[in-house]
Amino acid sequence: MQDLKTPPNNVEAERAVLGSILLDTTGRGEDRVMDECRTRGIVPEAFYNPANRTVYTTMLEMSRSSKSVDALTLIEELRCTNKLEAVGGVGYIQSLIDQVPTTAHAEHYIGILRGKYVRRLMIERATSVVEKCFDEGEYPDPQVVLGDAEKTFLEIGGSAGATMPWDAAIEDSFRRIDRMFESGGKLTEGLSTGYKYLDEKLQGLKPGEMIVIAARPSVGKTSLAMNIAESCALGQMITSKAPVPNGGKPRPVAIFSLEMPVEQLTKRMLAGRAHVNMWRLNRNLVAKSEKQLLTNSLMEAMNDLKGAPIFVDDTAALDVMDLRARARRLKKQHKIELIVIDYLQLCSCHEGARQSRQIEVSMISQQIKAMAKELKIPVIVLSQLSRANEQRGDKEEKPKLSDLRDSGAIEQDADVVFLLRRPSRTATSKEAADEQLAIVDVAKNRNGETGEVRMSFIREFTRFEDRAPERKDGEPLDSAEEERPQAYAQDPML
Repeated sequence: MQDLKTPPNNVEAERAVLGSILLDTTGRGEDRVMDECRTRGIVPEAFYNPANRTVYTTMLEMSRSSKSVDALTLIEELRCTNKLEAVGGVGYIQSLIDQVPTTAHAEHYIGILRGKYVRRLMIERATSVVEKCFDEGEYPDPQVVLGDAEKTFLEIGGSAGATMPWDAAIEDSFRRIDRMFESGGKLTEGLSTGYKYLDEKLQGLKPGEMIVIAARPSVGKTSLAMNIAESCALGQMITSKAPVPNGGKPRPVAIFSLEMPVEQLTKRMLAGRAHVNMWRLNRNLVAKSEKQLLTNSLMEAMNDLKGAPIFVDDTAALDVMDLRARARRLKKQHKIELIVIDYLQLCSCHEGARQSRQIEVSMISQQIKAMAKELKIPVIVLSQLSRANEQRGDKEEKPKLSDLRDSGAIEQDADVVFLLRRPSRTATSKEAADEQLAIVDVAKNRNGETGEVRMSFIREFTRFEDRAPERKDGEPLDSAEEERPQAYAQDPML
């Protein structure tokens, strides 16, 4: 039976890797085995034997200094750093070469070495998790321990090969730009928001981006986020229900609803898609002649939505590390391509809670941004705004980036920030009479242009729509207006 007290290791494979590196060096910078070691994430700690670890560390330092790595230069380097005798002298270095007749099987030796290293890492990190499980005083919430365990184990699998070579990165960027030329301005990467003019401003929701939708309470930030999620999951534009510009393919979406239970979310989404006024329906203010029409609309919306790849987690007061762990599972199980978090200030952070609220929110924001980069998908996170815009004396009460509540780190971490407002809620606004007008101010866009996008908010259906830009008289109607569902024109209270 294997001695469980001895960590997994294979000293012969370690020696074979070192010998292959010495044999492979040509002196022309074509060190295939050393490059393979770097690509596979072989670090000095991957070598269990201390002497082998010292030899590999020296090889890495020589390679980084553009020095040729062969038996003679390695021996001289070890001698100069007073490490030669510690590793076994000249005879040990020569034995490394004698053990390996050819470098043809170097990849196989590296695979064995990495496998043993990964096993040792898992044992080390599992031991740490066990200690945390016993330490209930320091870690009272088991979900925090579970989230930390998933994070640390998934990091093991994703630690190798994280760096893209510069030449490959340049070629990849060139191909992306070339596709943009060929597309004629259509989306070539990222996800469509489901809104024509918002897509024109953003050029899609890009992988790894943290997109913040910020507004005062009851302005419609949840509705806008859910409309985008619906469009993404169905592959359809919101206003016209036409396929989205990047192919019309349904994309799996994860929604973390910390404020609203899943029943309310689904009811709102159903009513919005069916163009049904739930307020009238709940109070039985619908005429008998309308009921069959509304029932048919709801049935059609149900059939559209029940097959949508939407996954809702409505756990309240989620710790951000637990949220990240759940997102990783959803990414692995369902290949999700968009995450929506409603909303940031309702998240908690076990590590930051002991300090100020500002520090806690900063840590939550940093973790959400890190999650977007780790999973390589866009993450939409909702955020509250402070009352500063109402106290500045501005008649329009336009919010600013500095109004993001609790922490300036949100502004810093976000790639895109939407500041949402509805002029009809501000009595002093010059556009207060337009009850449907909603303005999405793209106040920050790290990879594109900023500016305002005017939209229509149909309050009865909690639904955002495209609105054509301001234009001169005589110009043709925008296609989005032409394709607006007839139900709005016939009875806006349906």
